[in-house]
Amino acid sequence: MRKSVSAAAIALATVLTAHAQSSGIRYHWRDGKGLSHYSDSLTADAMKFGYDLVNDQGMVVRHVERQLSPEERAAADKVAAEQAAQQRAEDARKRADLQMLNAFGDETALKQAQQEEIAAIDQQINTTRINLRSQEKALADLLGRAAELERDKKPVPKYLADSIGEQRNVVATQHAALERQQDHRDEAQKLAAQQLDHYRALKKAQNEQRQ
Repeated sequence: MRKSVSAAAIALATVLTAHAQSSGIRYHWRDGKGLSHYSDSLTADAMKFGYDLVNDQGMVVRHVERQLSPEERAAADKVAAEQAAQQRAEDARKRADLQMLNAFGDETALKQAQQEEIAAIDQQINTTRINLRSQEKALADLLGRAAELERDKKPVPKYLADSIGEQRNVVATQHAALERQQDHRDEAQKLAAQQLDHYRALKKAQNEQRQ
């Protein structure tokens, strides 16, 4: 069954047909079997397979690609969107490269900035370690109080048991924060090494262009 032609396509065909009739233009296309066809009006088959506009001297003055199916149009739109995203990413990378070259006149300046970033992370890690030791001591004190009561064969009051549970959670949270910060430091060091290599490559290319 032949697919219906959209209203927009019909409108376009009407306009083009009127123009062709007034200027001596004919339409030429090949069907699915490769057979050649000519017409004074723009047909659905011509739009389906794609066509040439041919003047009265037999010269092709324009070629029009075939109409895409909804599935083909969706696939083409997806490819176009992916290509546009890739282009945006490439443009962003170039801007970032230029910003880095402008921000750091030489390798020493870049290394200094990287060291300052690592030092800031180290400071965060040190602060977390201090807090963790303090929270662990608070937990040890609570556990010690509970242990004394148990040795004296006295029940541990609910408020003390609840405090121990809450303090365990605080200590666990601090441990998790310390692990995240240490992972962040390791990742920052890896990124710094990659950034330095990339900076050197950019500087080399820049110097070669100037020569």
